[in-house]
Amino acid sequence: MRSESLAFFKAIVNAPSPSGFEEPAARVYREYTGAFADHVETSVHGSVWAVLNPDAKMKVMLAGHMDEIGFIVTYINDDGLLFFGRIGGHDATIPLGQRVWIHTEAGRLPGVIGRKPIHLLDAEEREKAPKPHDMWIDIGASNKEEAAKLVAIGDSVTYQWEFAELMGDRVTARGFDNKMGAFVVAEALRLLKAEGGLDASVGVYATATVQEEIGLRGAKTSAYAIDAQSGLAVDVDFAIDHPGLEKSRYGDAKMGKGPTVTRGANVNPVVFKMLKQAASEEEIPIQVSAEGGGTGTDGNAMQLNKSGMAVGIVGVPIRYMHTPCETLSLGDIELCARLMAAYCRRVGVDTDFTPR
Repeated sequence: MRSESLAFFKAIVNAPSPSGFEEPAARVYREYTGAFADHVETSVHGSVWAVLNPDAKMKVMLAGHMDEIGFIVTYINDDGLLFFGRIGGHDATIPLGQRVWIHTEAGRLPGVIGRKPIHLLDAEEREKAPKPHDMWIDIGASNKEEAAKLVAIGDSVTYQWEFAELMGDRVTARGFDNKMGAFVVAEALRLLKAEGGLDASVGVYATATVQEEIGLRGAKTSAYAIDAQSGLAVDVDFAIDHPGLEKSRYGDAKMGKGPTVTRGANVNPVVFKMLKQAASEEEIPIQVSAEGGGTGTDGNAMQLNKSGMAVGIVGVPIRYMHTPCETLSLGDIELCARLMAAYCRRVGVDTDFTPR
């Protein structure tokens, strides 16, 4: 991966962006895409789209959500401990004992998530994962007044884990789901600008959407505003290459084997064929995944926009989704960006997406 792209990836992954608090990631996205896009716009909802050929009538929307899971401060008790609610879906076994950042108006503040020690748990409590209301964030304050000088109700919270390199091209971080997708759509747009091949009559809208983790909300409003005929959603996909997962039940996607391309009811058949053709002609390895109904991706909202959008869904296999140590292959995300750019180059003003 080129150094400028890697620097952008690290920056957007490390930017705190729980659903509803995406502004830091949005600033990183605007700064990077502003160097090559013809137009960059931020919606009232907070989603950002960077555009090539903004006056074209044929439009392709590329969507990757930039929000991540996190927490929100809901109460400060008399001892200065912070109680919190969840933003997005969490594994209940993960938060206890984690170091976190509370994102305040004055800047980020360190804290730790605690509960009563295991020695003082009764037998029934030891057998169950702790519930959110059984835990709190300790910032070291002595009382409520001291804590309230620094922290406000509604401040967002993220784990302190950030981008780190593992062996080979594997990397780990919190928030790959799905700032990885925001990176991919930005890179796809950059490739189209740098390498050419995009029909001048086709506009491409590389969209970093908000609030996917709480209901695909940014994709709904962005799709309505952009009103594209076709679109591709990119999100993390499950890597079925570690213990405890049955391939007969979950498929056979692996890290390092290229992006996944979904086939099923949430995907327009013409778009799926065009993606497969693009992958074949560009020699991009892909892994086909099957979904019988709707998906939990932005593609679900995009497909149902107005009278319908011709949607494709691509993904990057990751391990340990919705944990602070999500893990993926840099090679896979580069290939995914190439695939999305290759699809856009095959769309023309007369492309008919109607299944026949």
